[in-house]
Order: sequence, then structure tokens, then C-alpha cells
Amino acid sequence: MTLLVELPPDVGTVGHDVGASHVWAIALCALFVGVTLAVTFRVGGTTKRAVDFYAAGRGFGSTQNGLALTGAYLSAASFLGIAGMIALWGYDGFRYSIGFLVAWMLVLPLAQLMRNTGRFTMADIPAFRARQTRVRLACTASTVTVSVLYLLAQMVGVGALVTLLVGVHQGGTFLGMAAPQAETAAIVLVGVLMIVYVMYGGMKAATWLQIIKAVLLLAGSALMAFLVLGLFGFNVGDLLASAADASGKGQAFLEPGARFGGDVAGDPAQSLINRLDLISLVLGLVLGTVALPHILVRFYTVPDGRAARASANRAIMLIGVFYLMTLVLGFGAAALVGPERIAAQDPGGNTAVPQLAEEIGSLVAGPVGGAVLLALVSAVALAAILAVAASLTLASSSSIAHDLFGHVLMWGRPKESQELAVARLSAAAIGAVAIVLAIQARDLNVAFLVGLAFSVAAAANLPVIVFSLFWRRFNASGVEWGVYGGLGASLLLMLFSPVMSGKVHPETGENLSLLPEWVDIQLFPLEHPGLVAIPIGFLCAVIGTLRSDERSTDRYRELRVRSLTGTGAA
Repeated sequence: MTLLVELPPDVGTVGHDVGASHVWAIALCALFVGVTLAVTFRVGGTTKRAVDFYAAGRGFGSTQNGLALTGAYLSAASFLGIAGMIALWGYDGFRYSIGFLVAWMLVLPLAQLMRNTGRFTMADIPAFRARQTRVRLACTASTVTVSVLYLLAQMVGVGALVTLLVGVHQGGTFLGMAAPQAETAAIVLVGVLMIVYVMYGGMKAATWLQIIKAVLLLAGSALMAFLVLGLFGFNVGDLLASAADASGKGQAFLEPGARFGGDVAGDPAQSLINRLDLISLVLGLVLGTVALPHILVRFYTVPDGRAARASANRAIMLIGVFYLMTLVLGFGAAALVGPERIAAQDPGGNTAVPQLAEEIGSLVAGPVGGAVLLALVSAVALAAILAVAASLTLASSSSIAHDLFGHVLMWGRPKESQELAVARLSAAAIGAVAIVLAIQARDLNVAFLVGLAFSVAAAANLPVIVFSLFWRRFNASGVEWGVYGGLGASLLLMLFSPVMSGKVHPETGENLSLLPEWVDIQLFPLEHPGLVAIPIGFLCAVIGTLRSDERSTDRYRELRVRSLTGTGAA
């Protein structure tokens, strides 16, 4: 197995023509931010009503919304995290891609039903047939929690990206800032930008941001995948063999068990825990997608249920193509950059794609090629982060304004101007919380953080959506029990899991948990709570429903007709 391009002696050193690459990258990122801010202020002038802010006036077609769904779904976890996981762990990193894609098989049959039933937020679906105050309060708590968890992944991704972008990963400084200070500044800057997008442009700005991001992401990924395959003579076998050799793990790098579900010699209990953790991860990824608030609200931006289903079909096609390209990018990074260099730059592997871009650009077109391709990938990654961050901020602020303020505090009779003001203020508050939390969690892999958000969404939101649409007996008590039970179980299991404390590197003894090494409150052995939390969420919803005498049979009949036909959905 040989490369078509001979590797130069200095391959393995980071940064060819460092100054040029930084100038190009910063210039392209600034250009993207400038264009999207111009779009935001342009469409912000047409955002006058609640339906404009929450649902973009329902004026987007299925193709546009399909692109926007792709942009909303393919986050920093997809572009940076998954490729990084593949580069560090081989086949096991690709499990995230499989879970993310299979999940859309559940989204497709529900897209039309959810569009016909809801109006602006997830809470609209169960509130149609239950007492609104209690239902909306519970759904707001769940929406904000899931959105903030997902936001952390985007903010962590931008911190890792910027340290490479401005060259402080090698121990240098940028504008007097070392790596930690530069990461913090980047997180704050992106947080401010996402607040601006939401406050001034609402869903219209978020949609156009997602469309632009989707086009850039797919085009940039296709270009990089083509260049990587070209270096290996378009021979996938050579690419995989080279990645296995560079990993130091050999053939095991291409087989299951390197990161998830692997056997531990002489420790059958830990081997079982590893397998259960893998099942828990996949379960959360597959079941969580349809329950993500920022994905659900995208179906409200199209005119009717048929357009919602068509947009889901288009998103599935585009997302499937992208995840195939993550295989090439991840194994290409392993082969050409090497896991050691990737882990040295960022322990979570979040900079694997930018490092790969700089490497293959240099191999193909010299230092200038490396600078330009790194700049292009950095701009695409920034677009990915900003688009998803804006969507998440919008979903949570919409729930606070529409559900908590509009229907709980104002009894369903707020003025539109009041509700929109609260939505904008809520966006600023959510952004501030996300900034503070992201600074604390910046060393975690972004794909891993997203996996946690998916598990919480599946445990707290999915039971409510499914039972509201398909169970005649379901009521407000069931909503409360399901949301709080699933949400509480997820958060408690996370608190007492290895994610928070008690996890150390088996060889170096390095602390791998969020809390300091001297804190050890680990009681739950799995890193992903979905295997236990999701059944608890469904069980609590059933118990809460059966213990209440409340009936909503008439409203259920009306909801079924509306969800299937769209009658009254307007």
C-alpha cells in the first residue's frame, strides 16, 4: 500500500506557513459572519409577528426546509466530533454516524403528524388535549435543559477550533492570549453572535443561516473527501490500511470494541458494562432525534404536513451522504495526521478535520494550499457551530416566551409584542448560561456531549410526543410524570456517572471526568443514561396517566383527525 503523493519529511509537524493560514482562516470566518449578520438584519425587518419569529411565517418550501433541517442537524458533533472520534477510535467512532442516520427513520413517519398537530413549540402537541398550564411548564423545563446540553457541544467545538485557527495550540499567543484565554474568548464571541441572530432575526434568520451552512458543509466535506481519496488513488482499502497502521492498533482499529463495547481481559463485569454502555448510546441517538426541540420546530416553518414530510425525505438523503463522507475524513485524519498529533492538539479529537485540511492542502498544493484549505474548513466549522447554536437558542427562548410566559404566566392571553420581547430577552439569558457552562466543559468531545443531549431528549420528550399522538387515555398528569421522570432520571444518572467523576485513564491515571479528581460520587457505571432513563420516562408517563381520573377522549379524536388530515392545523 503506497500513497500517490510522497509524504515530505516534515509531515507530522503542525502548521505549514502558519501566518498565511491564520490570515486566510480569519478572513473567511469574518466574511461568513459578515454575510450572515447582513442576512439577519435584512430579514429581521420582516419579523413583526409571533408566527414570523417562531415559524418564519410558514413561508419556506420543502426543499429549503430540507436544507435547513440538514443544517440544523449536522452540528459541530457531526463535522468535528464524529470525524475526530473515527480518527482516534476507528470503527467505534462511526457508531455515532450510524445512530444519527438511523434515527431519521423514526422522524419521517412523525414529521407530518407533528406539523399538523403543533403550532410553535413541542408543548403545543400535548397541550392540545390536556390542561395547558401544567403541560407547558413541564415541556419548557425539558426543552431548555436539552437545548442547553446541546449548546454546550457547539460552544466546546468552537473553542477547540479557534486555538488551531489562531495558532495558540503550539504554545504561542494571539493578541496576548494563550490557548485557554483564546478558547474562552471564542466561546464568548460565538455566544454573543448566536444571541444576535436570534434576537434580531428569529426563525427566518436561523433558517437562512442553516441553509447557507448546509451548502457550505456538504460542499466542503465533498471537496476534502475527494482530495483524501485522491491521495490514496481512490482505493478505500489502502486508506483503511494506512489508518490502521498509523493508529498503532493495527486491524483492531477497523473492528468494534476499541472505544465502545470492548471486552476487558480478566474483567467480565467491566466487559458487560462496556456492552451495555454501547447499547445505551445507540438507543439515545436513535430515539432522541425526533424529540430534539430545535429539530421539531423546523417542521412548523413549512405550509402543511405534506411539505414537512417532503422536507424530512430531502434531509435524510443529504444527511446520509454526509455521514458517508465522515468515514473518509475520519480515517483520512488517522492516516495522514495520526491519532497522537490529533490528541495532542485536542484530547477529544475535535480538531481532526482542520488538521487534516491543513495536511492534505499542503500535500496537494504546498503551503498556500494548506493555508487556504484550513481556512475553508475553519469557516465551514464555524458556520456549523453558529447555525446549530442559533437554532437551539431559538427553540429554548421560544418555549420560555410562548409556553412559560404566554400560557402559564399570562393565561394564554399575552400581547404579541410582550411575547416577542420575552423571547428576545430569553435568548440572551440562555446564551449567557451556555457560555458559562461551555467554558467549564471545554475538554470533552463534542460528539459525546451531543450523545448525552440525545439521551435526555429521548427520556423526557419522546414519551410525551408518542403518547400524545397515539394513546387515547394520555392526559396532563401523564405529561408531567413523563417529562419530570425522564428528565430527573437522566440528570441524576449523569450526575453519578463516570462523566462527572471517578473516571481515570487506565494507563496514565489522568482524570477524565468533569469534576476534580478528589471528588468521586460515581454510583452508575454507564456513561450514557439512555438505557435506563428512557424506559423510566415511558414508565413514569404511563403511571402518571393511569393514576389520574382526567379524560381527554373528545380532544383526542379531534387531534387524530387533525394530525392525519391537517384539518384545523392553520
